[in-house]
Amino acid sequence: MPRESTSKETGPQGAGRLLAVSDLHAAVTDNRPIVESLHPTSDADWLIVAGDVAERPEDIRWALGLLADRFAKVIWTPGNHELWTLDKDPVRLRGQARYDHLVELCRELGVLTPEDPFPLWPGPDGPVAIAPLFLLYDYTFRAPGTHTKEESLAVAHKSGIVCNDEYLLHPDPYPTRDDWCRARVAETERRLAAHDPEIPLVLAGHWPLVREPTSIMWYPEFAQWCGTELTADWHRRFNVTAVVYGHLHIPRTTWYDGVRFEEVSIGYPREWRERGHPRGLLRQILPYEPESAPPARTDTATSGGTL
Repeated sequence: MPRESTSKETGPQGAGRLLAVSDLHAAVTDNRPIVESLHPTSDADWLIVAGDVAERPEDIRWALGLLADRFAKVIWTPGNHELWTLDKDPVRLRGQARYDHLVELCRELGVLTPEDPFPLWPGPDGPVAIAPLFLLYDYTFRAPGTHTKEESLAVAHKSGIVCNDEYLLHPDPYPTRDDWCRARVAETERRLAAHDPEIPLVLAGHWPLVREPTSIMWYPEFAQWCGTELTADWHRRFNVTAVVYGHLHIPRTTWYDGVRFEEVSIGYPREWRERGHPRGLLRQILPYEPESAPPARTDTATSGGTL
């Protein structure tokens, strides 16, 4: 039987951890027990939630509210699923208006968003700024052998591998999703450039900042919905200690140019039942411990699967 526990361990002098998770997909029946099982390891733990909590605001409120009651601080950034406008969703907002609505929802819960000043996590080696990023994608991670957005989309449609964003994620008032992406990148880049370079950063967003993590995807044409080339050098340009992302449903740690990238997704039941959760449900970002270290502890009561 999975071990149940709600007790908290107190680290040295009350030190906490910076933990991260993404792609909770809390509206999926078998994922809700996973969300309910997430607990901090101390009263000082912070949690990054890097997108795809759920589609409907009522489910997002439930999940983030639960986590905000447990963790010292919760930092959210949207994925594509939060931005979908579903036919049966009573909240009919689209695009920017929907995002603004979710930001206000988070503020009611005390959850930080990409619209807030970067919070400073009090690390053992000094403060680290947590920068939640909302960037989207601009179709520049094109399908192999293509040179334009139009060519890349044509390949995806021909193969039948098309992201639901094309039908559910509306960019209003921007003409296109890539226009919205470019606006978000420009504003985020401005804020990062204004940040004190002496204070290291954890960059946390839903989509990967570089294309390399998409190289192992089963369907390479899906990469065009996974990021933008405009952020390819951010981990080098800025004083970045780690990058957190999700979206790919391929949880792992990789290194690019000496910077650690953590894909922290839970994903769908068919995925996590197959692979399990060998490193736990929550990924410890800081203090950094090698992969062989025990995972951050969580409760693990779920309806099925090997955890």
